[in-house]
Amino acid sequence: MKIALGIEYCGTQYCGWQRQDIPGSIQENVEDALSKIADQHIKIYCAGRTDTGVHALHQVVHFETEAERKMYSWVVGTNVNLPDDISILWAKEVDDDFHARFSVTMRTYRYIILNRRSRPGLQYGKVSWECQPLDENRMQLAAESLIGEHDFTSFRAVACQANSPIRDVRSLDISRVDDYVVLEIKAIAFLHHMVRNIVGVLLEIGSGQADISWAAEVLALKDRTKAAKTATPDGLYLAMIQYPEKYGIPMPVHPQCAIPAITTVQCSFLL
Repeated sequence: MKIALGIEYCGTQYCGWQRQDIPGSIQENVEDALSKIADQHIKIYCAGRTDTGVHALHQVVHFETEAERKMYSWVVGTNVNLPDDISILWAKEVDDDFHARFSVTMRTYRYIILNRRSRPGLQYGKVSWECQPLDENRMQLAAESLIGEHDFTSFRAVACQANSPIRDVRSLDISRVDDYVVLEIKAIAFLHHMVRNIVGVLLEIGSGQADISWAAEVLALKDRTKAAKTATPDGLYLAMIQYPEKYGIPMPVHPQCAIPAITTVQCSFLL
């Protein structure tokens, strides 16, 4: 039997998604919790590996098991054995040809910046912070040059293991509500640190430290050393994973709302 799960988590206290030699990964916690419910070792495969400190509104995983449990039990039972900052949202039996990673048709990431003089208190670890005023219109104009299929070598981490730096960004939108500037980017796949490196460049443009044309110039140089520093992971969320309709994978109930302490109505601009 193959089962898919929807998961949300706060990544602040974890060393990222992927299980490592040292304890503290989200994968480790989820696998250990599932193994207790299944009474056998469970190995999970995810839609997208998130880095240290990165959060998820809609991570999707799958696993195979011989254990027969109700879908409700996979959700409730697993959550009982998970830390409070990781939660299973739903469980669904899927076809044998489904794969959490390789069946994906679109991934959406969201980066949230608190743009005010004072640093975050209640939202510490949940948002990035920029004390200098940001012009989201300049950021959006610069972002236009990054949409489409390009060589994103300038925006990939040095340790990135992808075979090709070519990626196809389907959309890249920057919006503001009060003190929050939000970047939303969609693509089928991303390079290591690609979103955070894009944010780093757009932050310098939005604060007036660089011209609008700088984003296009950095892209053309294909040189990571010519770009800005990598933005912090605090404000980054894996927001949505999409699959072919035939699999019937649930979508988040409120995928538009990723800002703590802001109502869904106020978050409607993120749709």
